[in-house]
Amino acid sequence: MNINDLENILKENLKDKTKEFKRVFHGRGNFYEDFSFLTIDSIDKILFITFFEEIEKEVEKKLLKSLEAIYEEHDFECLVLQRRYLNGGENEVLKGVLPKQTQAIEHGLKYQLNFSNKNIGYFADMKKGREFISSICEGKNVLNLFSYTCAFSVASINAGAKQVVNVDMAKNALNTGRENHSINALDLKKVKFLPFNILKSWSKIRKFAPYDIIIIDPPSFQKGSFAATKDYRKIIRKLDELASKECVVLSCLNAPELDSNFIKELFKEEALSFRFIRKIDNLSTFPTNNEERSLKNLVFEKA
Repeated sequence: MNINDLENILKENLKDKTKEFKRVFHGRGNFYEDFSFLTIDSIDKILFITFFEEIEKEVEKKLLKSLEAIYEEHDFECLVLQRRYLNGGENEVLKGVLPKQTQAIEHGLKYQLNFSNKNIGYFADMKKGREFISSICEGKNVLNLFSYTCAFSVASINAGAKQVVNVDMAKNALNTGRENHSINALDLKKVKFLPFNILKSWSKIRKFAPYDIIIIDPPSFQKGSFAATKDYRKIIRKLDELASKECVVLSCLNAPELDSNFIKELFKEEALSFRFIRKIDNLSTFPTNNEERSLKNLVFEKA
């Protein structure tokens, strides 16, 4: 695959460009040979490029020249490059001016973005997961573990959830979560924001139980606070204490080295009252040559 092939893919994926967030090129799934270092997103008027690896200067120059032409052709107003391989994942504005307030839009809902961070505040690959929760949450009490900026909560309250309890140790992320509810004119009286280390705060989390829906969406590894290989089990072990009689769990994992069976086995060992229902398909805009190395969204139901 060469730069001309990349241009053709981008032009095809930008034909139906709208204000909504769309991944228009996804190389991280190793589906496209020679471009596994690259992702490109259309965020309303922003074209957002991410380099996950350093590449040769001459190749980078040709690639950016091509992407700048795409930017011009499709009437974007800001071109941003993130070099994620650098410690800070610095974002650089290559063209135009980055607005002070930027938002990702998904199904008409708005999510605040922060281009001063490596993680800008919104995970597009979880769209199918949010759609699933939205489809079942009306009138339900929802627990959103590792809530980050509370996108699941926004989608759930918008779809009629009775209450959502968001838990994340990052206070700044929860503050953004509050903003995300406010900019969508959602009732904050139905939402709790708990700034706690989940593994050390079960008594506080149980206070709002039983939960009809539990979302587990942790980082695969966060130094000093969470490692999926040893800590995911601790969460599954607590489910029976938190769950209502007909509780549904969405168990998420984005660690390439761990497959779906890792989660299924944990449920068999630590949460026998739950049965596996299905795996949610990933978005077609995130192609991969190995689904088990990509995002895993598994649905379990209390039997």
